[in-house]
Amino acid sequence: MPHAKGGSKRGSAVQNRVIVFRKAEWRLSRICLHIVIANAAKQSRIPPRKDSGLLRGTRNDGGCGSPVANPAKAPSMGTTFELRVQRTTTSPGRVNQSLIFLAVVSLLVVSHGAASATGCQFESQGEGRVTTIVDARSLRLDDGREVRLSGIEPTATTKQALAAMLGGRDVRLRGADDTPDRYGRQPALVFLSESDASVQALLLSQGDAIVSAEIADKECAAALMAAEAEARRGKKGSWADPLAIKNAESPDDILAGIGRFVVVEGKVLSVRQAGATTYLNFGRNWTRGFAVTISRRMVPAFESAGIALKSLENRKIRVRGWVEGNVGPRIDALRVGQIELLGAN
Repeated sequence: MPHAKGGSKRGSAVQNRVIVFRKAEWRLSRICLHIVIANAAKQSRIPPRKDSGLLRGTRNDGGCGSPVANPAKAPSMGTTFELRVQRTTTSPGRVNQSLIFLAVVSLLVVSHGAASATGCQFESQGEGRVTTIVDARSLRLDDGREVRLSGIEPTATTKQALAAMLGGRDVRLRGADDTPDRYGRQPALVFLSESDASVQALLLSQGDAIVSAEIADKECAAALMAAEAEARRGKKGSWADPLAIKNAESPDDILAGIGRFVVVEGKVLSVRQAGATTYLNFGRNWTRGFAVTISRRMVPAFESAGIALKSLENRKIRVRGWVEGNVGPRIDALRVGQIELLGAN
């Protein structure tokens, strides 16, 4: 890899250290959980026996007591716990609330450690120290490399957030491909040296960026989408603006964002094909209404993802992309991840 710093040996050593740290984190979390359960059980006069059924762990690797063999491939919940609430001898029929609270808190600690190990764990592309935040999606390292943050599109607050988060900090780079773009920037997911969460995920969870849907890896794409969804639910950052998500029934508002990356929600009224292009129409007037265009070469990708384009008719969807068009606004869906199905359907 032409831009790697320190070579594959150094990247491998860093990855090994991360795996060792995750295993230690998992063991420590289990110890803390058992201590909390034991203390709560003691206060409730419930003897904390191994066979009491108070805590049952079902490991995904089939072993109840051993750590996950490969944390990078662990699912978001490394262990599924069944918490059985027992009646105390002093208060029959009443649930010990402190026991439930402490157990749930400890469970969240454990699940967070497992969740941070999933998604976006690509090959190492080297390390470096951030010297300059070039713009809202690019930074420069001390070895001269310019890095583009892949997987996200910036908002008005992205550059400021990047400066606060990365200025003068040591970072690790990961990605499926380190080939520079036409501007000479190396696309990568960026990680602070002490964190397993990517900078992209942190920006998304704060509402300081939007998912671009360019990441093809399903686990990583899902992790980034989940981070964005968290910010949307909490109305954080750019999502605090009620107009952050455009209404497909208001084509003029969408057209005002021509040349920009936007998010639109609405109901697909019809699906029509003209030549090599499929149109998802959101308005009765096909000329002036908002539409999503999908080229014939993209149809197999949607079908592989379980999405038949004709089935989107009368479905509510969320679509993201660059606004084009003169009379009626258009978004060209170049990737399956640009379209999300919404609602009970």
